[in-house]
Amino acid sequence: ALSSPHPALITLAAAYIAGADLFLKIGGAQAISTMAYGIEKDNEFGPAVPRCDTIVGPGNKWVTAAKSIVQGYCGIDMLAGPSEVLVIADETANAEVVAADLIAQAEHDVVARAILLSNNQNTIDEIEKAVGDQLDVLPEPNKSTATEAFKLSFAVLCKDLDECVAVSDDIAPEHLEIQTKNSMEVGKQCANYGGLFVGEHAAEVLGDYGAGPNHTLPTGGTGRYTGGLSVFNFLRIRTWMRIDDKEASQNMVNDSIVMARLEGLEGHARAAEARSLTTEPAYKKAK
Repeated sequence: ALSSPHPALITLAAAYIAGADLFLKIGGAQAISTMAYGIEKDNEFGPAVPRCDTIVGPGNKWVTAAKSIVQGYCGIDMLAGPSEVLVIADETANAEVVAADLIAQAEHDVVARAILLSNNQNTIDEIEKAVGDQLDVLPEPNKSTATEAFKLSFAVLCKDLDECVAVSDDIAPEHLEIQTKNSMEVGKQCANYGGLFVGEHAAEVLGDYGAGPNHTLPTGGTGRYTGGLSVFNFLRIRTWMRIDDKEASQNMVNDSIVMARLEGLEGHARAAEARSLTTEPAYKKAK
């Protein structure tokens, strides 16, 4: 099932091509509750909606709050916060290109964050000027949104690129752009991020719309321990065991007896002893 309060025709077409079973014309916390708990019967507003096993995708703060409530009743991908981009730029960076990428992120939301790290003060100054120039000619309402977002954004002058990498890893940004000399080498040093965009031509917007990297990525520092939405969110790891050769399993049986008693789980130990060829189960000795 798919949910969007005001779907564009292209969104409906994409849902059809993807084989969506149901499209809910609803958004916000209402959409999350509908997907999590379902609707048992057809009604005047639409058909019955089966409850989902997992809910994925970004949303505003109300969507995130709702996902935090239903988490556990059903699965979710992550609790995504405001969108963010971090650019590591040195003296070789194209100030206009970096500025355009910062603005592209800032126009998402008034609480979006655009972060610049550089080892060169002149680079920071040039990029900040380019941001101002480009904001002046950005149409509304994008201009007002981006302007507010930049009030929460910042630039950091680092002593060298190694410090830029260290600061970036501490922030663990959703989107990380590397616009430096030897950008691939710098990118390989970075450990924490949602999506990595290496070099001037690898714009974050291309990852959003066509290049392949996911558009639903960890925010708010969660890139330190998780990754973006992928097919793995729809897969479950299920394990199973079968033992046909009782004799060949005896080392494992004996180890399990010892481990169980070390943990103080006598019932576990006796269950293992019931499979032993050399040890009489304690429950028989008790008789």
